[in-house]
Amino acid sequence: MTFVTKLSLESGDRAVLEETVTDIKQFLERKGAECRGPFNDPPQHLSVPQYRNLSPGDRFSPWDYPVYSRRLEIHGNDHIARQIGHRDFPPSLHVEIEVEHRKPAGHRRS
Repeated sequence: MTFVTKLSLESGDRAVLEETVTDIKQFLERKGAECRGPFNDPPQHLSVPQYRNLSPGDRFSPWDYPVYSRRLEIHGNDHIARQIGHRDFPPSLHVEIEVEHRKPAGHRRS
């Protein structure tokens, strides 16, 4: 059974996101891990309303900002994927890690 570790990284700071993804990719290449990606998703543009006080009505203009995201897949190499998961990521970065079991092609259920 092969394990696939999927990393999803999101940030409003594109430079920090790109630097972190580049560091992860270089680390995986040095260790000889099989990696697919980074896959780029189109940026999301979010808008947050801002109020002058706690009562409804009087508002500032909304706060608009982009969120950039990248995805990576690490195939096999569980110990290397675990090292990535234990890294200290920048506070402006949101990281999600998902581990999936994949059975080899032609594998039958018992």
